[in-house]
Amino acid sequence: MKTTLKIAAAVSVLFRPFYLPLMGLAALFIFSMLSILPWSYRVIVLVTVWGCTVVLPQLLIKLHQKSLGLHILPFSKKESRLVPYTISILCYLLCYWLLTLLNAHHTIKAVLVAALIVQMICAIINLRWKISTHTAAIGSFLGGLIAFSCIFLFNPVWWFCVITFIGGVVGTSRMILRQHTLLEVVGGYCIGFVGALVTILLV
Repeated sequence: MKTTLKIAAAVSVLFRPFYLPLMGLAALFIFSMLSILPWSYRVIVLVTVWGCTVVLPQLLIKLHQKSLGLHILPFSKKESRLVPYTISILCYLLCYWLLTLLNAHHTIKAVLVAALIVQMICAIINLRWKISTHTAAIGSFLGGLIAFSCIFLFNPVWWFCVITFIGGVVGTSRMILRQHTLLEVVGGYCIGFVGALVTILLV
């Protein structure tokens, strides 16, 4: 049982919601027409996104924890997620502004907008119902895959299978850790999928 819990915890850390926009952009830079962009420009964009969506939110959330005198903020309670959501959303808005200054292609900004929209939906729903942001992130990755397969006209079947499998593993891990119920896991996944799919196709 201890081994199972350790594996579940490792999966939860590996697929934290912070990393999904960065992973999505990295995939676009490798597998789409955006691979023709200069390496230097791609690195600048990835570093910008990494700083604004991974480093800065986590740093500010830790500072918030310290201001409350806590080592770990009890994110298992939906009420305690409001400030982290707000911090993350503001960091995403900052990232969008910086990408605009870099004259980033609209496809690049679409990934960020999709992640931002999903976060905002999750933040609003979280006021009433605690859903899984882990599975929302994986769901948005899958929704983005389907959207970009329509835009760039490629067959997403194998990637669809891989991401669906990862989503199942992440959702199971969250339930094993007793962070979410099955309904919260599935709800988050569906919100992420639909939110990203619709946003990217419309942006």
